[in-house]
Amino acid sequence: MALGKYSRIDGRKSSSSYCSTVSIVVFVALCLVGVWMLTSSSIVPVQNVDVSTQKNKNDMKEPVSESNESKPNNDNSESNPKQFEDNPGDLPDNTTKGDNNVTVAQEEDNNSEETSEHATDKKQEEDSESKSEDTSKPKMENGEEKTEDGEWKTVDKDSEAGETTTDNSDKQGDDENDKNSDSDENEKKSEENSGATKDADKGDGQTEEKVEQNEDKEPSQSSENKTEDGQADDQVPSEVFPSGANSELLNETTTQNGAWSTQTSESKNEKEAQKSSDSNQQGGYNWKLCNVTAGPDYIPCLDNWEAIRSLRSTKHYEHRERHCPEDPPTCLVPLPEGYQRSIEWPTSREKIWYHNVPHTKLAEVKGHQNWVKVTGDYLTFPGGGTQFKHGALHYIDFIQQSLPDIAWGKRSRVVLDVGCGVASFGGFLFERNVITMSFAPKDEHEAQVQFALERGIPAISAVMGTKRLPFPGRVFDVVHCARCRVPWHIEGGKLLLELNRVLRPGGFFIWSATPVYQKLAEDVEIWTAMKKLTKSICWEEVQITKDRVNSVGIAIYQKTISNECYEKRSETEPPLCQDSDDPNAAWKVPLQACIHKVPVDAADRGSRWPELWSARLDKPPYWLLSSQIGVYGKAAPDDFNADYKHWQRVVSQSYVNGMGINWKNVRNVMDMKAIYGGFAAALKDMNVWVMNVVPIDSPDTLPIIFERGLFGIYHDWCESFSTYPRSYDLLHADHLFSKLKNKCNFAAVVAEADRVLRPEGQLLVRDKVEIINELESMLKAMHWEIRFTYAKDKEGLLCVQKTMWRPTKVETISYAIA
Repeated sequence: MALGKYSRIDGRKSSSSYCSTVSIVVFVALCLVGVWMLTSSSIVPVQNVDVSTQKNKNDMKEPVSESNESKPNNDNSESNPKQFEDNPGDLPDNTTKGDNNVTVAQEEDNNSEETSEHATDKKQEEDSESKSEDTSKPKMENGEEKTEDGEWKTVDKDSEAGETTTDNSDKQGDDENDKNSDSDENEKKSEENSGATKDADKGDGQTEEKVEQNEDKEPSQSSENKTEDGQADDQVPSEVFPSGANSELLNETTTQNGAWSTQTSESKNEKEAQKSSDSNQQGGYNWKLCNVTAGPDYIPCLDNWEAIRSLRSTKHYEHRERHCPEDPPTCLVPLPEGYQRSIEWPTSREKIWYHNVPHTKLAEVKGHQNWVKVTGDYLTFPGGGTQFKHGALHYIDFIQQSLPDIAWGKRSRVVLDVGCGVASFGGFLFERNVITMSFAPKDEHEAQVQFALERGIPAISAVMGTKRLPFPGRVFDVVHCARCRVPWHIEGGKLLLELNRVLRPGGFFIWSATPVYQKLAEDVEIWTAMKKLTKSICWEEVQITKDRVNSVGIAIYQKTISNECYEKRSETEPPLCQDSDDPNAAWKVPLQACIHKVPVDAADRGSRWPELWSARLDKPPYWLLSSQIGVYGKAAPDDFNADYKHWQRVVSQSYVNGMGINWKNVRNVMDMKAIYGGFAAALKDMNVWVMNVVPIDSPDTLPIIFERGLFGIYHDWCESFSTYPRSYDLLHADHLFSKLKNKCNFAAVVAEADRVLRPEGQLLVRDKVEIINELESMLKAMHWEIRFTYAKDKEGLLCVQKTMWRPTKVETISYAIA
């Protein structure tokens, strides 16, 4: 009964719904024809797939053509596989900014992959199972499932309804029922196409932003992102790749003009770099230890015994001057036995490790004068000296009291200390906001400049002999000489005239030698000659006084600010220098006993005093004119300001926090290629001092550096620097090594950087990528630690730290053997 009743009911239901079903089918068919006519125009521009490939697929597409008519965008998705979205910048405009339906197709590509037409026959056999499994099986992210045979099977999912449409054409009843929902969905799609287009445009913008954010990511991260998006080549069968017009878009390993590089090229470059590095370490850079008489204190240009032995005379201290070898050493200087990291400033001003500078001769000779003493494991510096036994700070303040116009740290900012000893004078001037360039010869006093540098005080090894000091004219605010035994008055006052060259008009010369206050016959003779000489060069004697505490006398002279005095002299000795004599020429220029005139034009450097410290630091000097072109091509004042802002940004945003540098361990800094001194200016508030080196073949900007209250020196990096080994905590080289690559022995330049830098000190290099790579290989061979590397647009940044490692093989330098 129940079965019959239900049978009659089922029969009536089927017969009564037949007509309505036919009507619905006819209506839907008409709708589909209309929709097809409306959308056919959007399909035509996308028919750019390979003809032969499309022809081979026609038979597989025919069974699903009826259902696909309701989703015309599927054709478009087949011709634009998702791999193209990896780099939209490589695509022509008409494929990324087409009509609305193209955009919808691109959205649908995010949820489906047309990669399995070759499995259509098998899916037809499993049609009934696939429909039931649609609600029970978990769906793949990209609409892909894999059959038991290992073939890829694509499930075409409706991106909005979320239903699965199988590829059957036999069950027409099911297809007709599906068409009802498909037609409704197509109406929704046509209403939302304009909105989808806007979303797609927004998506393009988001893609560009992602490219910018990921530029700094590691290759592995970029590769991960691509895989998650379904863009990895090995996940898609090769037969779905189009050929012909679009085939070149998939050759990403050779297409490098987009925002993304390929993992292939990145990995290849890295493997080649590592291979090059390994070969360099094994055979290219076999560093050896220098076997020289000077041992751990070797300075190549000052310890060239072959050149010193061939000198005809040493009367003018020629043997203390620079004599650089034609073949600079490429070996590494040994460390003193027991060497350890230097004591940090300001404790280092009072004491240093004995084993770092194991010299006791100066302590034995000058110990009673409070220069230096041996105290256990330390060398201690009581803060005095021959002229200030009761402390350098008392001596400095006594000068201020004697002549308030000296104005330490305001008017007087940059000082030259001649015959500095262990540089206690310069070391304590830091407390008065004054920086001091101290120098003394490498002589029998044994390592006095090395003591200064180990203490964290600026100093260089130099002597006033036959050549000019490596500084421009008219740059020092004050020149100081305490008990220096320089014979200023001999040979027409040649040496004092060199100080006159580097002293600013209106600057002070402070002389506290014994002739000022002692009455021995020799001292009286020198004092008389000195008074005559200073008068003839128009230095005004402004103060002569005696420090009762230290029992020393001080004579202070001021350089003239006009040429009127020179014209009124009764005698013409010393003579005025010729107009062709450039006072700024200082590299290996012989000394001359003549007076350089002071500038009188208001626009000339030196015609007036710089602004007080620290206002002079960040303002372009008054003599930088807009009519002048700066180093970077802008008007000189604008160039100066741009450089200052650049280094402020780089130091604050990168060097201070991004390099892994422990700035507490940094005291002595060298900018190996300074321009305007912007790097040093950006470190103003750090507890460091910076030696600004202007290479002799670079624009002569050293006067600008001095004018802003900083100091520096000229140098040729094809030669060794006039300093002891292990002098600096940090070396900074901005596009220096690329300039030296073809000019000097490159290995010798790198060996010099190793010589100058302290163990555990750091080298910061900004340069071309190829230079960075080569340097990295050479420094790895030295067992330096690579702390940071970065490369972009063929420019690179490298931060490396020197270690305590020294080679075991030895190289004897014959010209450095005494």
